[in-house]
Amino acid sequence: METLTLNITGMTCNGCVTSVKNALERTDGVSAADVTLEPRRAKISYDPAFTSPAALRMAVEDAGFEIAA
Repeated sequence: METLTLNITGMTCNGCVTSVKNALERTDGVSAADVTLEPRRAKISYDPAFTSPAALRMAVEDAGFEIAA
């Protein structure tokens, strides 16, 4: 298992947090996603044999949010 932390822009409420968390948890290989509004961050535990950091970023973007640099 590996861990990735993403800074996310566009989250303004707990509904946004839930949307990001659900999008990440639906991604194959993700075992846990801890998403917080303050700071706007997602800490993801995943199996690199099933997914990649690029796929996790895409899941967040597909949910309507952006990854901060």
